[in-house]
Parts: sequence; C-alpha cells; structure tokens
Amino acid sequence: MYLADSRSTKAAVAPDTGPGRRPAAVPGTVLALGTVSLITDISSEMVTAVLPLYVVAGLGLSPHRGRAFGVHRAMDTTGALLGPLAAFAVLRATVDGYDAVFAVSGCIAALGVLVLVLLVPRRIAPEDTAPPKAGPKLGDSLGLLHRPELRRLTVCAALLGLTTVSDSFLYLLLQRELHLPPHLFPLLPLGTAAAFLLLAIPLGALADRGGRRRLFLAGHGVPLLGYGLLLSPLRGAPVAVAVLVLHGAFYAATDGVLAAAAALAVSAVVASLVLRTVDGVSA
Repeated sequence: MYLADSRSTKAAVAPDTGPGRRPAAVPGTVLALGTVSLITDISSEMVTAVLPLYVVAGLGLSPHRGRAFGVHRAMDTTGALLGPLAAFAVLRATVDGYDAVFAVSGCIAALGVLVLVLLVPRRIAPEDTAPPKAGPKLGDSLGLLHRPELRRLTVCAALLGLTTVSDSFLYLLLQRELHLPPHLFPLLPLGTAAAFLLLAIPLGALADRGGRRRLFLAGHGVPLLGYGLLLSPLRGAPVAVAVLVLHGAFYAATDGVLAAAAALAVSAVVASLVLRTVDGVSA
C-alpha cells in the first residue's frame, strides 16, 4: 500500500490531486489507515497496561507468578502468530478481500470483548480484603524508584536492552546474510512468535524455581548467540531456524520474567504503572 501510493506514475491523477493543486506529500489513504492503527493500538495498549496489575492482584506474591506471566505471554503470542495467518487466509479466499480482513478483524475484537465481559471474574480479591482507598498516581510509581531493589532492576533492564537490536533489523540482516527469497521475509516474525509461544511457559516455570533475575540476565545472552551465527560462515535453512528460535527464546526468558521480577518489588496498587515503566525502559 505504501509503495503503491508513493510511486509516481503517468497514469490517472491521484485522488488527492487536482487542477491547480500540488500532490500531497502523504496520500490520504496512508493517513486514514494510520489513524486506524493509532486507534486500535490505543485500545490494545489499554488492555496490555491493565493485565499485569490484574495478574499481580489475583496472584499476590504467589511463587508461581513466573509461570502465570509465561502462560499469559504464550497466549498473547498465539494471537500475534494467528493474526497474520488469518489475514493471509482471508485474502487468499477472497478477491480483493481487504474489506473482508477488516470485517473479520472487527468480529474477532468483538469476540474478545465478550470473553472479557462474560468469563473474566469481576472480583479477584478475597472477600475480606479491603479495596484501596485511592487509585495509583504517577508520583507513587516514580517514588518507587527510591527502592534499591526496583532501581537496580530498572537500571539492569536499561543496560541489557542496549545489547539488543530491533526485530526488523535482525530480520533484514537474516534475509541478507542468508540470501533468503524475498517472499519468505514476512514469515520470519512468525518463526520468532512460534518459538516464543513454545518456550514462554517452560521458561516461566524455570524462573520460579531457579530465580527470575538469573534467567533474565541469561536470556540477554541468547540473542548474542544468534548474532554470532549470522556473522559466522555457516549458511542455510538450519541457521535461519536456529536464529529465529534463539530470538524467540530471548523474548520468552525476558518478557514475562521481567514483569514477574518487578512485581516482587512493588505493591499491587501501583504494579501496573511500574511494570509498564520497566518494560518501556527495557525496550
């Protein structure tokens, strides 16, 4: 869509131009679809921001919260894995089926709302637990950085985040160094998601038994192995699969594990703000 709208052709005049008008720098279609992405991202990030608080409030300081975060991240990744596959399936089954993709996406979103309303319990705290008198404030979460354990975790996450590169850069490097066909490039993120899905729960349980901070630290060494494979003389499909598995293992060992480790250092009242802050610093 972006390539088609950015090409200058001598065919029909674009809808955004007319007699005496200069062509728009950014086509209206791009702005409209960007608005759709902006609105849907607001919706998804609202839920993502609340879910850590819900899990922490429901589990308290359970020793199994690493496994719980792993289950949540595995289910979240399942959706991320199935979404592109469903979109390609709809496009293949229909002629010019972009409208059908948006319609199916809206129906799936409505199904998610129904599951939230009908299946998620409204009360997750024990009956004798008094609700908090006031909601969390931004100053409360920032004040928690005075706690040594949380401050160390935040600084560690920030420094370790510098050792990683963006996913898109990794996929481009993988495609270039291994000379993969261009049509396989959209499938590379699915390989990472599949590895993340399979490893999130086992590594979450391992974090509960062996230590969350240790696994989080070791997880940042995993992508370095993948970078080493890309720089080595080895080539072929096995190398591509190994790099994607290592990339997914990195996310499985750090994403939910970081949230579980941060939950130990904060109260449930401000857990959501703190978890999102630590996640953002790590990214």
